[in-house]
Amino acid sequence: MKFRTALILAIPLALAACGRSDNASTEAEADTVEIPANEALSGVNEAPVVDPNANATLPAGEATPTQTEEERIQAAGDSAADTAAAAADAMDDAATEEERQQ
Repeated sequence: MKFRTALILAIPLALAACGRSDNASTEAEADTVEIPANEALSGVNEAPVVDPNANATLPAGEATPTQTEEERIQAAGDSAADTAAAAADAMDDAATEEERQQ
């Protein structure tokens, strides 16, 4: 048992020793998502442009909210309660079916 434990601990140490880190002159660069993005956009010379319609108001009667935030919260709560009730009913039905089979 001790031999197996020693062998299990020795293998990762031996593999870690394979890499050399005695040369500190190499620069480390952290890999982030920005590095590939910067490389991909290196040839782009266009600047962003202003969209004059970005903050335009919506036409009257189109896509205006019909519910207040409290009504949306109440509707979400009701939906969650209905889902929980349906799940409880399904569990009861499954338990009843299982009792019938026994």
